[in-house]
Amino acid sequence: MNGATRLLRQIHPSWFQNGRLASLAFTPSKKDEGLLSVYDGDRIEPEPAWQHFTGVLLLTSIGVFAVTGAECESLELPYRPDPEWFAEHAVVDFTGLSNSKVKDKAQKLREFAVGRDWLYRAPVEA
Repeated sequence: MNGATRLLRQIHPSWFQNGRLASLAFTPSKKDEGLLSVYDGDRIEPEPAWQHFTGVLLLTSIGVFAVTGAECESLELPYRPDPEWFAEHAVVDFTGLSNSKVKDKAQKLREFAVGRDWLYRAPVEA
């Protein structure tokens, strides 16, 4: 993993409303203990990551956005592989930040991701 690595984030439908991605998509939840779960884009492409997330892990995602390692570095957010859950798993580390700092950095990650647009969008069921 390096600055060019795309950190692939699965997008829950509740995070994308009225054509707008919420910064909540890049905010670790309480259960995440400050670690934002992503896929290491050096190890897996966006569509296979989505297929793994929805088909193997049986979790809900409408597609994939991404930020890069360099974008995380610009916000002083460490990132690292975390293969304990599965081989391509990685995390962006928000631990030790105040709630306001987490919110601010998540908003900036959202802006980076939106500037890049969807890397994979799930097919819409008829």
